[in-house]
Amino acid sequence: MEAGKLYLADAYRATAPGLVAAHGADGSVVLDQSLFYATSGGQPGDRGMLAWEGGTLPIGTAIKGDGDTIVLIPEEQGPLPPIGTPVTQEIDMTLRRGHMRVHTALHLLSVVIPRPVTGGSISADKGRLDFDMDVAPEKAAVEAALNELIARDLPVSDRWITDAEMDAQPELVKTLSVAPPRGSGRVRLVQIGAGADPVDLQPCGGTHVARTGEIGRIRVGKMEKKGRQNRRVYIHLDDTP
Repeated sequence: MEAGKLYLADAYRATAPGLVAAHGADGSVVLDQSLFYATSGGQPGDRGMLAWEGGTLPIGTAIKGDGDTIVLIPEEQGPLPPIGTPVTQEIDMTLRRGHMRVHTALHLLSVVIPRPVTGGSISADKGRLDFDMDVAPEKAAVEAALNELIARDLPVSDRWITDAEMDAQPELVKTLSVAPPRGSGRVRLVQIGAGADPVDLQPCGGTHVARTGEIGRIRVGKMEKKGRQNRRVYIHLDDTP
């Protein structure tokens, strides 16, 4: 696990202790370790709450700061816990779990549509990927193949490789617009499926469900033309409006 990023060890963890390490001029807070995922790779930052003796602070999102720091942005300006104060971090698990389900579903979408990915975004009930292709696939076929993979209830796991190992396996990178998360000398891989021949294996720093069955049924939405060689495909969690 990268130092201080608690969500990498357990994406389902809802609360954790922390110490206030710094304040930002904009009223933001940096902790010594973060349960909050910071906006990156198309996945939004977590929201939640900080609590300490004598106060609370609603957190609207989290962003990347200098180096490996994660900066917590309050929903509104208010009194901050002093530097060095022990706090309890609590994240909005309904939001986090939605992001986890959609993010894992998008990894599977990249299996069903095996084309280079040029962009994407995630929310708590839907997501999209942009593909480098000139003709969109048939929607019903994509939806059926995607839900078949989900229904197999495949395990989702992660492991780490060195930067050198990553450089030796460029085929693992599916995204043309987002580089694998680097900086610590190693890269995290997210694997879907067990054994030596998984369904999917790619670099990713985001949060995911533990098994594909947790995603639930997916609806494929619009397929839009976004340029001569670009097609945008939307997916929706079927148990949300």
